[in-house]
Amino acid sequence: MRHLKSPSGKVAPTRDHAVANTVASVIDDVRRHGDAAVREYSTKFDSWTPKSFLLSPDEIRGIIDSLPTTVLDDIRTVQANVRKFAQLQRDSVHDFEAETEPGVFLGQKNIPVDAVGAYVPGGRYPLVASAHMTVVTAKVAGVERVLASTPPIRGEIPAATIAAMHLAGADEIRLLGGVQAVAAMALGTESIRRVDVIAGPGNAYVAEAKRQLFGEVGIDLFAGPTEILVIADDGADPFIVAVDLLSQAEHGPDSPAVLVTTSERLASRVIDLIDELMPGLPTRDFAEPAWRDHGQVIVVDGGIEEAYAVADSFASEHVEVLTADPRRALDAMRNYGALFLGEGTCVSYGDKVIGTNHTLPTKGSARFTGGLWVGKFLKTVTYQEVVDPAASARLGELCGRAARVESFEGHARSGDVRAALFTGAPLEWAGDLTPALR
Repeated sequence: MRHLKSPSGKVAPTRDHAVANTVASVIDDVRRHGDAAVREYSTKFDSWTPKSFLLSPDEIRGIIDSLPTTVLDDIRTVQANVRKFAQLQRDSVHDFEAETEPGVFLGQKNIPVDAVGAYVPGGRYPLVASAHMTVVTAKVAGVERVLASTPPIRGEIPAATIAAMHLAGADEIRLLGGVQAVAAMALGTESIRRVDVIAGPGNAYVAEAKRQLFGEVGIDLFAGPTEILVIADDGADPFIVAVDLLSQAEHGPDSPAVLVTTSERLASRVIDLIDELMPGLPTRDFAEPAWRDHGQVIVVDGGIEEAYAVADSFASEHVEVLTADPRRALDAMRNYGALFLGEGTCVSYGDKVIGTNHTLPTKGSARFTGGLWVGKFLKTVTYQEVVDPAASARLGELCGRAARVESFEGHARSGDVRAALFTGAPLEWAGDLTPALR
């Protein structure tokens, strides 16, 4: 294995303590002062002080009417794709009840959470697609109340984002961003009822707010900088590889773009093409430092199986497979947020239009979790019922023995009571109270 290009070594710290301290201060303020603190920070960070952060139906209608028909049609088409896939996921999650032994019934139910806060970032890139991924998915899961929040962009209303939130089914839409929005939804204020889960990407401050509030509220996942890893063999088109690597590097200056290939010829050509394409890329100010500081090109000598193994070690958010038989990756790989198989597919499809969810694990967390899906908005709960007296007696005797091994006498006695109730066995520890059982 050889590195034709290595990262510069400028690795950002996992957690910025200055960011963490700022976020903690904002959360504490919102916790203590509610709406007043939210308004103060919106003014400070976004220069945004409307009479109400909540958009009225008339305001939403006016914003939507301001957009070209083609924009609205495209939003509807993409959301239909997201909804279709999310519904397939929901249909794959089943309630069940089984009689595991005579008279013993065990079951599982999947219950939607009551309320979700969908955060859609603004800033340089208004991530309209994040509205589809969070709001549509929560609604398909059956969530009754979805609060959607997005910041103004340089004092302007992000009309396409508002339209996407509304068309996705958001029940409340607020023009409110940053830590103050996340804290308000998670904790509740005088005007905002708290939610059960916060979902959606954001900058370092939003990500840190989700980290600090996790436990008081559920979250989708801890998202870091966007990542792409391309696996390519000698038949791949180096121009496509180069374009696709740059497509994700433009997310930010800390977004890793990695090529793992069996072909040194292709690897060298991709490096040259990126150098040639970079000057003409409108988002060069982000993509160039991302490629310079975090880009890697790795050539493997052990064939495509080694390429899969190397890719697995990265556990990248997005893995694009440009090989003669891309579907082999489905069996060969285990650690990735999402796979994009073949030349006809690209990560940008997943980000924007194809229907799978684009909120995915980063920074190696694909080793232990997948991305956002309808299951994040469901509580899988269980229930038990024992209707056969003999079965309850047997379980009671077993419970008594098992609990006493752990010195849990109270647990043991709950089992003893059932055994005595259904067999008439004496309860020595109950003394004169035993007759009350019968």
